[in-house]
Amino acid sequence: MKFGFLAHAVSPAHRNQIRGLDLLGRLLDDHRATVRAPGTRLSVPLPMPSSVTSLTGSRCRGEIRSLAHTADQLLRRPTAAREAVVAEVRALREAGADIVGLGGATSIVGDRGIWTAQQVDIPVTSGNSLTAYAAHEQLRTVARLIALPVEDTPVVVVGHPGSIALAVSRLLLADGFRLELVTRPSRRSAAALLAHLEPDHHERVTLCQDITQCYASPRLYVAASSSGGVIDTARLHPGSVVVDVALPKDAPSAPLRRDVAVVDGGLVSAVDGVVFGDGDLPAPTQQLNGCLAETIVLALEGTTESWSLGRDLDVDAVRRIGTLAARHGFRTTPLASFGRTLPEDDLSRLGVHHRPAHRATPPQDTTADTRRRFREHINPPMAKLFAAHGMDRVFTRAQGCVLTTADGTEYLDLVAGYGALGLGHNHPDVVARLRDFLDLGAPTFAQYISLPVQTAELAERLSAISPGGLERVFFSNSGTEAVEAALKVARAATGRTRLVHADNSYHGKTLGALSVTGRDTHRTPFGPLVPDVVAVPYGDTAALAAALDGAAAFIVEPVQGEGGVVLPPPGYLREAQRLCARAGAVFVLDEIQTGLGRTGAMFAADHDGLRPDVLCLAKSLSGGLVPVAATLVRAELWDAAYGSSDRALLHSSTFGGGNFAATAALATLDVLQAEKLPERARDTGAHLRTSLRAVCEPYAFIRDVRGIGLMNAIEFDGDFSGASAAMTDELLTRLPGDLHTLVDWLPDDLRTAFRSAATALETSLGDLLCLRFAARLARDHRILTFLTANHNRVLRIQPPLSLTTGQADRFVAAVGEVCHEFALHADAVGIGTRRHPTPHEG
Repeated sequence: MKFGFLAHAVSPAHRNQIRGLDLLGRLLDDHRATVRAPGTRLSVPLPMPSSVTSLTGSRCRGEIRSLAHTADQLLRRPTAAREAVVAEVRALREAGADIVGLGGATSIVGDRGIWTAQQVDIPVTSGNSLTAYAAHEQLRTVARLIALPVEDTPVVVVGHPGSIALAVSRLLLADGFRLELVTRPSRRSAAALLAHLEPDHHERVTLCQDITQCYASPRLYVAASSSGGVIDTARLHPGSVVVDVALPKDAPSAPLRRDVAVVDGGLVSAVDGVVFGDGDLPAPTQQLNGCLAETIVLALEGTTESWSLGRDLDVDAVRRIGTLAARHGFRTTPLASFGRTLPEDDLSRLGVHHRPAHRATPPQDTTADTRRRFREHINPPMAKLFAAHGMDRVFTRAQGCVLTTADGTEYLDLVAGYGALGLGHNHPDVVARLRDFLDLGAPTFAQYISLPVQTAELAERLSAISPGGLERVFFSNSGTEAVEAALKVARAATGRTRLVHADNSYHGKTLGALSVTGRDTHRTPFGPLVPDVVAVPYGDTAALAAALDGAAAFIVEPVQGEGGVVLPPPGYLREAQRLCARAGAVFVLDEIQTGLGRTGAMFAADHDGLRPDVLCLAKSLSGGLVPVAATLVRAELWDAAYGSSDRALLHSSTFGGGNFAATAALATLDVLQAEKLPERARDTGAHLRTSLRAVCEPYAFIRDVRGIGLMNAIEFDGDFSGASAAMTDELLTRLPGDLHTLVDWLPDDLRTAFRSAATALETSLGDLLCLRFAARLARDHRILTFLTANHNRVLRIQPPLSLTTGQADRFVAAVGEVCHEFALHADAVGIGTRRHPTPHEG
C-alpha cells in the first residue's frame, strides 16, 4: 500500500528550506532536460525514504510533499489554502497513493479534514489521533519521572476545545488528573465549553481564558492551540513542564532556565527493527510528527477509510491507533526538547518544586544525578561528547585495576587516571597509612610556621632515590605546578629567560607550562603566552644545539606521553644533557608520567643513566589518593635561585608540602619497592606489546604498537583522504544532468568553503576511527582506554603497574575481537572472515 502526506512549512526558516529545495529541483530538471507540466507548482517533494517496513514485517511505500507556506500564511487565506490542499491530495492519489495524511494547518483549513475528505475520492487522515495519543503518553511520562501522583497533579491544557486538546483532555480526565482548560476569549458559555466533556468529569475541570493565571505555581501543560507564542517560558513557575504539541509552537523558544522544561509533543520514534528506505543508510526515524506516523501506521495496516476527522475524535480510536503504532514499532519515547533528546534526569529533578517539604523525596539515582550535575555545572560540551560515545559512566567503587558502576558492572581500567594510579585504585597499604595519620591528629598544613615531619621525610626519600641525587625538593599539588616551579628555578638561577622545549610535548595547562607545551590547539586561545620560548623537533640534537645558546633551560619528556607515547631516538637524551651542560642551560626532565616505575625503571632517566638538573614528579606519587607533586633540584642550582633569606620564599604554595599528601607519597614509595612494581611493569609491558603486535599485525588500520614498560599505545592509520571528493564526484556523475558544470560555476568563496569542509570531514573520520575503537572496547568488553591529549588517533594503554598477565591477555584478546569487527578498514580482502587467536591459543 502507498501513502501520501501533505506537510507545510512550520517556520519562516523551514519555508526557506522548502523554497531552496524547489530551486535545486528546477535546476536539476533543466540539466536533465526534464519538462515540467505547465501550471503552478504548489508543493515540493521532500527527500524522505520511499518505504517503511515495520516490526510485524508489514511494508508500505510513501511520498511526502510540502506546501511552501507556514500555518499562519495558510490560515490567513483559508479558501485558497483548502483548494490547494485538495489539489495536492488529488495529485498524490494520481501518483498512486491509497491514503493521504494531512499535517497541521493542511488539515485545519479543510475543517479538520472533513471538507477535504468530501472533495476527494481517497481516504484522508488528519493524524490528530496519534498526535493526541503521543501527547497524552508524554505527559504521563513526565508525571512519572517527576513522581507526581495523578490525583494531586493539575494539568493545564491550552487550546480547548480544539481537536487535539479535547482528545488529550478526555484521556487525562479518564486517568484521574485535574485539568485547567485554557480557551480562547469568546462568547461561549462555560456550559457550552464543558459540554464536550463527560458530565462526571466536570468537577475536576476549571475553565480560564488567561494562561498567566496558571503561572503562580508549578504546573504540567499540554499546549495545542497552534496560535503560536501563547506560553512565556520565562514566567513559568519553577518545576513547570510544557508538552508542546502546537505547530507553530505555543512555547516557541527554549527556556533559559534549568528549572522548567519544554517537551516536543505529539511525536513518536521508530525502534530498532523498523526500516525506512532500503536500510543501508541512516533515515529519519526519530521524533516523527504524530500526523505523519499515523498515516504510515494506517498504510501498514492497509486501512482504506478516513481517520481522525473533525473536532470530536473518538477516544477509543485514539487508544487503538496508539496500540497499532506500538505494534509496528513506533513509541512515544525518548522525549525531546527543541529537537534534542531530553535526558530523563532533567525532568526528574524538577520534582523538588512540586513536593511539599514534609513529603518524602524519591530515592536518589547517583548515576542520573551525576550526569546532570556534570552537564550543568562542570563541562556541558564534554558531557555531550561522553554521552554520544557511551562514555558517561559513573563508577561508585574502585579497587586495583577494576572500576565498578552502581549496578555492579566491572570494567578493567587501562587509563588509570592518565598515569596517576600506578598502584591501582585504593591500594590498601596507602589507604591504611592515611587512616593512621588522621587518627594521630597530627597537623596537615602548618607550613611556614613550623617544620613538617612527613614532608621532610618524603623530601629525603625522594632525594635518595632520584637520578643523580637531587638534594632539594619543592612540593606542590599537580604536574603543571611542578613544571612551573622548574621553569622559575631555571630563570632565577641562570639569570636568563629563554626556555626551549620539544615539538609535540605536553607539560601542563597553566600559562607557563602551556608556553612550553608543543601543540597549538592547547595554546592558541590563551595567547600571548610567556615570551622568549623556542620549540625544537623532538629527537633533533642539531636543532637543540642551535637553540640552547643563551637559554635558561631545556625541558623534555623522556617519553612523550600525551604526544602519543613517542620514544626518543637512542642516545638523544644523553646528548641533550651534554648540550645543556655545554651551554650552561638547565636540563629539566619532566617525569610526571614516566616516573615511579611506569617505564619499567623507577625513573625513565635510569634507562640512559641521566643526571638531570631538575626532575618533575606528580601523578602517581601519592598512589592516586591525594594531589601531590614534587620538583627535585640540584642543590647548587636551588641555592643560586633561592639560597638567601631574601629569596627563600620567592616561590611558595599554600597547599604544597602538606603532611597528609606526604604520608600518601611515603606509603606509595614503600609499595613500589615492596611489590617490585617497576620490574613488573617492565615484564608485563614487554609481554603486552608482543601479544598486541601479533593480533594487530594483519590490520592495516593499525599503524603502530609501541611503548616501554606499561606506557604503551596503539596508533591508528585514520587516512580518509579523498573520501569527500570521491563521494562528491560520485553524486555529480551518477545524478542526471551535467552537474559538474554547475559546480564549476560556483562562486570561489563557496568552493573554498566546500573544500575546507571536506578536509575537516576527512580529519574527523580519522579521529572517529580511534574513538569508536575505544568505545567498542568499553561497551563490548568492559575495558577502558582513551586517546592521548595531543593525538586523537593514538589509543593510550597506561594501566596500573599491578596489571596481571591475565588481565593483559584479556585486553589483547579484546583488541583482536574489535580489530576483527573493524576488518572493513583492513587492506586484505576476506580478513574479516576469521577470528584471530588469543594469546592463550597460540
